[in-house]
Amino acid sequence: MLAQQKLTSLKGVGDKLAEKLHRLGLTVVQDLLFHLPIRYQDKTKLTPLGQIFIGQEALIEGEIISQQMTQSRNSSLLVKLIDSSGQTLTCRFFHFHYRQAQQFKRGQGLRAFGEVRSGPTGLEMVHPHYQLFSLSSPPPLETTLNPVYPVTEGLGQATLLKLIQQALQLLKQYPLAEILPETLCDSLQLPPINEALRQLHQPQPEDDLLSIKQFQHPAQRRLIFEELLSSQLSLQWIRQVEKRRQAPVFPASQMVNHLLALLPFALTSAQQRVLGELQADLQQPHPMQRLVQGDVGSGKTVIAALAAIQAADTGYQVAIMAPTEILAEQHRNHFSEWLQPLSIEMAWLNGRMKAAEKRYMLEQISQGHAKVIIGTHALFQEAVIFHKLGLVIIDEQHRFGVHQRLALHDKGTQNDQAHPHQLIMTATPIPRTLAMTAYGDLDLSIIDELPPGRQPIDTAVLSNEKRHDVMAHLVAQCEQGVQAYWVCPLIEESELLHAQAAEVTAQQFRDYWPKLRVGLIHGRLKGDEKSLLMDAFKNHQLDLLVATTVIEVGVNVPNASLMIIENAERLGLAQLHQLRGRVGRGSKKSHCVLLYQAPLSETSKARLHIMRESNDGFRIAEEDLKIRGPGEILGTRQTGGLQFRIADLKRDQHLIPEAKHWAQTLVKTAPEISDQLHQRWVGTKMDYKHA
Repeated sequence: MLAQQKLTSLKGVGDKLAEKLHRLGLTVVQDLLFHLPIRYQDKTKLTPLGQIFIGQEALIEGEIISQQMTQSRNSSLLVKLIDSSGQTLTCRFFHFHYRQAQQFKRGQGLRAFGEVRSGPTGLEMVHPHYQLFSLSSPPPLETTLNPVYPVTEGLGQATLLKLIQQALQLLKQYPLAEILPETLCDSLQLPPINEALRQLHQPQPEDDLLSIKQFQHPAQRRLIFEELLSSQLSLQWIRQVEKRRQAPVFPASQMVNHLLALLPFALTSAQQRVLGELQADLQQPHPMQRLVQGDVGSGKTVIAALAAIQAADTGYQVAIMAPTEILAEQHRNHFSEWLQPLSIEMAWLNGRMKAAEKRYMLEQISQGHAKVIIGTHALFQEAVIFHKLGLVIIDEQHRFGVHQRLALHDKGTQNDQAHPHQLIMTATPIPRTLAMTAYGDLDLSIIDELPPGRQPIDTAVLSNEKRHDVMAHLVAQCEQGVQAYWVCPLIEESELLHAQAAEVTAQQFRDYWPKLRVGLIHGRLKGDEKSLLMDAFKNHQLDLLVATTVIEVGVNVPNASLMIIENAERLGLAQLHQLRGRVGRGSKKSHCVLLYQAPLSETSKARLHIMRESNDGFRIAEEDLKIRGPGEILGTRQTGGLQFRIADLKRDQHLIPEAKHWAQTLVKTAPEISDQLHQRWVGTKMDYKHA
């Protein structure tokens, strides 16, 4: 009933308000019930002024001792109060009426609720909710918590609260169906759905208010688990649909053994394990859906090449998509070296190609002469027609949108009969629980071992005041035959400003040390200019490469063993780890220096500390999750449906393995639950066609 009832049936909801509610994803009455509080305001107890701290949201009260209006550019009303312990606090109002100011009289009682801040004369609250009273008869305290909901422009808390109260009245008449099986609720001690919703929207004095405030109450656990289960069931359904699709079978190939014999190194045991998993997948008649994670330098590319050979040997084509031209160029170089001795034809596509060259490459692809095709996002343009696409390899998946991945996948789908296998690779380690949620539709392989001979990179963290000393040290190292990178990131997302910062640094090196051979690379250079510079650096015709973060992925110069990252506090942990991974690729001892501009925030201190302490990408990813939460770790994948209503991947990660376990069971024993939960939490029917 409530799942079909339109919001316009509620009192006070017209078309304009319905439109604002729709912006929050609310279209039917049931959606209001699942629009859950993001936090709670606690006005049930007073905090003495001697115990409050900056950043705290608190209810305080005291006697007004002064009231004044400042006459500065931003005039404000200052109301100062004192409590029984003799401590003081100022309430500051920027928007006020003269009559309002007259209400605040000396000797009156004032109770205020708001966030404590630091002001010019001590602790302050800016625009708190307040109540005036006579000191002889203070008003009673509230007995329960006040929920705070996500809102949108033009829709405040008060309006939303009234609508949710109407929805809760309707819930009494039309209780929601209990979708979760009794065995699951009993096993995890989850309360019934209707009781849980009532408790979270309208906490009662007898409820455990502290655990509700901390999101540890059984009612919250019920809804968090149900939402995580809904997400996991969707992923399991996608897996089921993929398993029912047909894909070409690629038998074991002798060519794979030929390449293994030609390689100047032996695969690590982790590489051998992951290669075995890929080879087994490619021999199945349904599409491989596998994510290969491997830390920087763990050897994912050669594994991808061996998988590509298995497909190409059967006459099918392989498309390899990379997010940047530098990384695509790197793959092209490696694949050429490995595939030429096996007489496997390659093609190459990027956005900067001349028309004639592009026309030739498109012809080679459409006629099936090229078996391995490498490129950037140019690969999924309309003009690209594959002859017989059997395997899609996507590197650094998080840098592509979900739609871009699907567009390339669709190019290999033949009359909805045969679907290409998909291999997704990332050098950005993702914490295990997060991978279960973000990539739960994929099988996961981890290359958790670096090739022998790789030495850990020593990392130092220095203040920007030492910048000139670091430059001089770098030059001295280059005179001893070392090659180095100097990375110049900026806050602004302007490629022009990035380039200018790098140009200034490169010029400083040339002015101070004219004999130093300096190269400069940034995103505004043309593709062939970047290639020439990278080749010159690789061939040791340059000592130093000054760069923007364009070199974050895909740069492999084994002789480079010194990395300086300027303004390191402005970068996230994943990006710092990727940049540092550009060194430490040869047998030389490598070093990384992180230069920072003081003062540092607590978050920046934590980031730089973990970078200095660890070279382990997976440990760094776990710390990143603690510091920042999941959003930036997942990048564009986050836009593909991981906005949760109550679940929080950082706070609730301990529940994810349990949700995955139950999803695997229920998708087989009670498949109807998946669609019911999806409608409840996402509000639309599941569409598996483009899963």
